[in-house]
Amino acid sequence: MATMAQLRYAQFSSSTIANANPLEGRKSGFTNGGFVDFKGKFSAVPLFAKTTCSRGDCRNPKLSRLRCALAEPETKVEKKTILHELYEQQGQSPWYDNLRRPVSDLKPLIESGVRGITSNPTIFEKAIISSDAYDDQFRQLINEGKGVEDTYWELVIKDIQDACELFEPIYDATGGADGYVSVEVSPRLALETEGTIEAAKWLHKRVNRRNVYIKIPATAECIPSIKQVISLGISVNVTLIFSLPRYEAVIDAYLEGLESFKGDDLSKVTSVASFFVSRVDTLVDKKLEKIGTVDALSLRGKAATAQAVLAYKLYQEKFSGPRWEALEKRGARKQRVLWASTSVKNPAYPDTLYVNPLIGPDSVTTMPDLALQAFMDHGKVSRTIDANFEEANNVYNAIEKIGIDWAEVGSLLELEGVESFKKSFDSLLISLDGKADLLKRKNS
Repeated sequence: MATMAQLRYAQFSSSTIANANPLEGRKSGFTNGGFVDFKGKFSAVPLFAKTTCSRGDCRNPKLSRLRCALAEPETKVEKKTILHELYEQQGQSPWYDNLRRPVSDLKPLIESGVRGITSNPTIFEKAIISSDAYDDQFRQLINEGKGVEDTYWELVIKDIQDACELFEPIYDATGGADGYVSVEVSPRLALETEGTIEAAKWLHKRVNRRNVYIKIPATAECIPSIKQVISLGISVNVTLIFSLPRYEAVIDAYLEGLESFKGDDLSKVTSVASFFVSRVDTLVDKKLEKIGTVDALSLRGKAATAQAVLAYKLYQEKFSGPRWEALEKRGARKQRVLWASTSVKNPAYPDTLYVNPLIGPDSVTTMPDLALQAFMDHGKVSRTIDANFEEANNVYNAIEKIGIDWAEVGSLLELEGVESFKKSFDSLLISLDGKADLLKRKNS
C-alpha cells in the first residue's frame, strides 16, 4: 500500500512555484511493486540496489543495478521513452551528467533518448579512482615517461573522444544542434583569463571532435575568455552559473564572441549556459531556516526553481530583437540554457523537483543517475518553465525582502563550486601520483 507521502506526491503539481510545497514528500520510485529500469522493463529490484551482475564478473561489490543493466548485451529499446517525449513534444534535450568506462555503457541510454553528456573533474575523480578500467592506459602512459597531469588528460580525452563518437549520429541528424559531450578546462584556471583561453584552444584541438563542448566556468575572470573562445569558432559549455546578473554577462559574452567571429557561417559555433539549480536551494534554505519566521520557512525549496524560471525569461529576452536577429541572419544559433545540478539534495523534497518544473523549448536538462532514474520512472512531460513568470518573480522578491542577498548567494555558490572542482582535480592527481610511484618502484 502506498504511503501518505507517496499519495501526496502523486498530487504534486510543478506548473506553479509559489503554491508548490517541496516538503510534502519524495516519491520512492515504487511502481506496482517494482521499478522501471532504463530499458523500460519492469523489475522488482531498485535500479540502485546492490546486487550481483548476471554476467558474474563484477569486480566492484557495490556496483549498482544500473551499471549491471547497462552492461547487459540486450539493450535494444522497443518503444519510445519519456526522454524521447521530452525532446519531441517540448523541445528540451535530456543529457546525462556522468561519464566513465566502459563508455559503451552509454549505448542503451542513447537508445532510451539521452542526447548529450556532461562531465566535470568530480565525475572523473570518481570514475578513475573507483575503477580499474583505466589501469592499462595509465600504466602504459607512465611507462612512456608522461607526467601525472599529462596522464590525467590522456585518460580524460580518451573517454571524451569515445563518447563523442557515440553521440555523433545525433549531432549529424540535428545539423549540429545536439549530441554534444562536454569536457572542462583545468579548474585551477578558474581565475585566469588568458590561461583559460589557451587551455580551451589546446583542449579543443587535442580532442578534435566536432561535437565536443569545452567547459569554461562563469567566473568574472573567465567572462572575457568565453567571448574570445567563441570568436575563435570553438563551441563552449559555460558552467557554474548561479545568479541572474552573471547569466546575463555570459549571454553577452556569447553574443560578443559571435559578433567578433571572422567567418561567414556562424552555425558551426554553438554554446550552452549551465545554470545550476539544486545548490541554490541548499544554501538559501539554510539562510531561511536561520531566519526562522513563518514567512521564511514557507519559502524553503522554492528559491532555485524561481530563479531558474527568471533565467529562462532572461534567455527569451536576450535572444530576440535587432541584435540577435542580425546574428541569426549569419546563421547563429541560440545559446541554450542548460539546467545543471538537478539532483535533489534534500531527501524531503520530490526527486524530480529540479526537472519537472523546468521543462521548456530550446533548453537542456542534464541529469545524474538518480535524477534520470526518477524522471524516467515518474516524471511528467509538460511545458512548465514559463507557466507563471509572475509567481517566480514574487518568490524571488520575497526571498530578497526577507533579508537574503541574491548577489551574496551567487558569489558564495560560485566560490564553493570552483573550490569543489579544484579539490576533486587535486585529489585525483595526488592519487594518481601515488599510483605512479608504486608502479615505478615495481619496475625498478
